[in-house]
Amino acid sequence: MAVNTTSDMYKAAGAGRLPEGMGGLAKGLAIIETFSPQRTRLTVSEAAEASATSRASARRCLLTLTELGYLEFDGKYFRPQPRLLALSAAYSGTRSLPQVAQPFLKAARDELHESISLAVLDRDAALFVARSEAERLVTTGISIGTRIDLYCSATGRVLLSGWPEERLSAYLDRTKIEARTEHSLVKRTALRDAVRNARTQGYAFTDQELEIGLRSIAIPVVDSRGAVVAAMSASASTARVSIQQMVKSFVPVLRANADALGRAL
Repeated sequence: MAVNTTSDMYKAAGAGRLPEGMGGLAKGLAIIETFSPQRTRLTVSEAAEASATSRASARRCLLTLTELGYLEFDGKYFRPQPRLLALSAAYSGTRSLPQVAQPFLKAARDELHESISLAVLDRDAALFVARSEAERLVTTGISIGTRIDLYCSATGRVLLSGWPEERLSAYLDRTKIEARTEHSLVKRTALRDAVRNARTQGYAFTDQELEIGLRSIAIPVVDSRGAVVAAMSASASTARVSIQQMVKSFVPVLRANADALGRAL
């Protein structure tokens, strides 16, 4: 039996065969359906052609989806955001990313005895969606729902490492860089180098850049297509561990659990 795509339904709407008021919804769904593992970004013209809508309609739909948080826009391309996962989860009933990740975060926490977090890209910020807390008297201030600018955190730099150079440059050009502490990287060349290092080494760290007395290290979570879908991170007091110790001891544990999470996804 043939399956009608939303773009087929939109054509029907144009022919008057859909109820009044449904055309706008059909257009939006047709735009969403144009994204795929082989097509991860779209211009207005590409979206219009692929969804069989006019350029003006495609632009309105793309901007609306961006305002609602389903897409992001870098000035040229529109890309899906994590909120789209909720649409597929509503149908399939599969567990959410935080639920899938929790056993791996707990395993890393139990081995390292430090709090472990998971963050995803949320526009120009890292959004923390899961966490396994260590029993410490002093906390880092990170909790589920916390958003941190990408440029100033180890987690954010790992998420940025999955971007092509053109997109990274556009992000750094439009972002207001502010120092959080005296140790913060504020020069764009230094931040670009930090992201490139994260891409090459497979991890990123910050040393008292967000908060005095706090060090963090992060590892990418990569899906079966090789895309960075999240970042797994650990934070610790400078009194307990050095950056060298984190690289030597934390990275293998985080990497093993991040890889296992990637396979589970």
